[in-house]
Amino acid sequence: MDKVCVVGLGYVGLPTASLLANKGFQVQGVDVNPRIVDTINRGEIHIHEPDLDVLVTSAVNSGNLTASLSPTSADVFILAVPTPFQDGYVPDISYIEAATHAIAPYLESGNLVILESTSPVGTTEAISDWLRELRPDIEADAIYIAHCPERVLPGQILKELIVNDRIVGGINPASTAKAAAFYQQFVTGEIVPTQARTAELSKLTENAFRDVNIAFANELSLICQGLQIDVWELRELANRHPRVNILQPGPGVGGHCIAVDPWFIVHSAPEQALLIRTAREVNDSKPDQIVNQVKAATAEFQHPVIACLGLAYKANIDDLRESPAVEIVRELVRESVGHLLAVEPHIPSLPASLDSWGNIQLVELDMALQKADIIVLLVDHQVFKDIDREQLQGKTVIDTRGIWR
Repeated sequence: MDKVCVVGLGYVGLPTASLLANKGFQVQGVDVNPRIVDTINRGEIHIHEPDLDVLVTSAVNSGNLTASLSPTSADVFILAVPTPFQDGYVPDISYIEAATHAIAPYLESGNLVILESTSPVGTTEAISDWLRELRPDIEADAIYIAHCPERVLPGQILKELIVNDRIVGGINPASTAKAAAFYQQFVTGEIVPTQARTAELSKLTENAFRDVNIAFANELSLICQGLQIDVWELRELANRHPRVNILQPGPGVGGHCIAVDPWFIVHSAPEQALLIRTAREVNDSKPDQIVNQVKAATAEFQHPVIACLGLAYKANIDDLRESPAVEIVRELVRESVGHLLAVEPHIPSLPASLDSWGNIQLVELDMALQKADIIVLLVDHQVFKDIDREQLQGKTVIDTRGIWR
């Protein structure tokens, strides 16, 4: 059975490493954060994902999963590190470059390097170029390099790592075949071969498609607000057409994929990606619209108490990355529109971007509902859907998700 080194133990890397370890692979997980490494070596987890704690404990106890700060020799190297963007929405692939430098000393002929991080077109080829420079002692074709983007949904990651189809694109046909054979050992979905650049753009396209459709819904919500029309009723009526499926509007778009990946396409083709750019701008502007709604509502109160329900970027998870809810709350705090009560049942404390301010508290739901003058529903967590409507009586309610219509 192959020895696998997974670089990056976040929301994709850790589930992947623990899954492989429980399938019998010898897995070394690598992360630059000593706290994460120590946590995993204790058989514990640092992120929330259903059943991940059981899987990691089993993997560590079996001896098949260990974590460290640096790589060692392996047969397969999986890079699952962040790919954010810099100012001006320029893709930042420095984490991928750093990971490539980290594994380079340990590579041997016949090794397989897989990039799972969502990346701008050409990144997999860049890895090949970097490795040629770092390891001139190894024949260029002796290292197999491929891109296989993750396509998992938070909350269902462990299932979808196995059942989802996987797109595998190598820098050459041999790399594609080598990577496809690796995934066939544990994936029940179809393995679809292509070349690296197409695989990279495929993942970006999937998320841009969703972003554009969410932008249509969000733009409709703004139009309806100006025309005094209930956007939720409008959506239900329009979706009665057999070929119409308008998505739900919301306070914006968050997460590490949909809110980021379309900018990679815009950066690669700025003159052609006009619709994709506009969709990003529509979705990025939505938090400001919600802030303005809240500010208008505070005019009725002398010292308003505002309860903001939800900080995660989507329902029933603890992931705050690129969360529009966090952006909205941060702006409300910054502008001192009132005393803020944040409710997020999936985290133990406020993120640093909010905790540094003095007029906000992380509180339990019951306290927020009792004390608030204004209730702003930002995330459709199940616990919020279960709220007794009588608890909202006498409150000013701003429901950005349409769950209390």
